Amino acid sequence: MAISLYDVSVGSFLQVLGGVAGFLDKGAAHCKAKGIDLKEVVETRLYQDMLPFRFQVIAVAHHSLGAIKGVQAGLFQPPSGPMDQDYAALQKLIGDARTELQKFDRKTIEALEGKDVVFQLGERKLPFTAEGFLMTFSMPNLHFHATTAYDMLRMKGTPIGKRDYMGAMRMKG
Repeated sequence: MAISLYDVSVGSFLQVLGGVAGFLDKGAAHCKAKGIDLKEVVETRLYQDMLPFRFQVIAVAHHSLGAIKGVQAGLFQPPSGPMDQDYAALQKLIGDARTELQKFDRKTIEALEGKDVVFQLGERKLPFTAEGFLMTFSMPNLHFHATTAYDMLRMKGTPIGKRDYMGAMRMKG
């Protein structure tokens, strides 16, 4: 059996978003219990030249739901719009991305195979096919930003582990 574009994109995106939603919930509970200000968390950086926690979570939504929408439009660009969300708004962003991704049916996603999509950053344009873009650009970016957000919460002492990051696996049976 061939692996479908739906499974490698939407199916995988939903797994990662589920993990992110779970560790965001645990992070909020931990911070509340330990008296850690969530405003401080959204501004956390692993290193001064890295973008803050807030951006990492925004990028998770952007490289999942935003990636599918970009493929549909034939154009994907870096995230734009408000970048001042608080922790609760970041949780909502991830929840909304999950809800919207769940609305895509297999047939709609499979029909995107072979479609041209361009990643544009300023004047620079990188051409892809839908499957090349989703598997070699968005998926690695999704994992990078999800891992970075996870690491920032671990740095704050949130008791999460690899299983929290992984989300619900698609097991046999």
